[in-house]
Amino acid sequence: MLSIFDIIGPIMIGPSSSHTAGAARLARVARRLAGRPFTHVTFGLYGSFHDTYMGHGTDLALLAGALGYQEDDEALRDAKAHAKAAGITYNFQQADLSNFHENSVEITFHFSEGDPFQVIGSSIGGGQIAIYRVDGMETEFSANAPTLLVFHRDRRGIISEISKILSDAGINIGLMRYTRRAKGCFACAVIEMDDIATPQVVTQIAALPEVYSAQAVDLVEQEGSTHAI
Repeated sequence: MLSIFDIIGPIMIGPSSSHTAGAARLARVARRLAGRPFTHVTFGLYGSFHDTYMGHGTDLALLAGALGYQEDDEALRDAKAHAKAAGITYNFQQADLSNFHENSVEITFHFSEGDPFQVIGSSIGGGQIAIYRVDGMETEFSANAPTLLVFHRDRRGIISEISKILSDAGINIGLMRYTRRAKGCFACAVIEMDDIATPQVVTQIAALPEVYSAQAVDLVEQEGSTHAI
């Protein structure tokens, strides 16, 4: 069944739900996943995103989302000025993402210290998005529900431990996807939940042995705040 969101589309700034609303939403999720201040961001554009990004305002939408602005924020139009004021540099380039949707982008955050962080996702229509890869790991989630990403070493019992923490906090798991590079190696759990994981819950999961990081994404929780550059 279609929701009213699917029928009339999102409230947004710009001419296209795919090229503006979806792009801003996608970059805002990527920023949330990066989890820390960045100094430079690279947008690798594929397909229609690359061919029409300036005419449709996709460049402004992506940059605004990366800065933390919502897709209906008037500030989206001035994203480049806001980035300059914050001392954040950026560039747009073509990327070969032929295995993904026509409106896809590879967003790479660069920091003053540490390795870059990369997210690959697509705007799939009506302002809806799909995140397919996070820091090299296959994911595939929409961010329509509160989502938790846990990066860890693959070992027996770790999923049970994560699930117990969520259960003890009264959080119900709606869907879980699990990928690993090889047995006993780097792995990623993508957990879509019926409830929001509080910072305390996320910290508790991050403190588990051999968990490298845990990051919660909840776009509804972010609504009401304009940005957090």
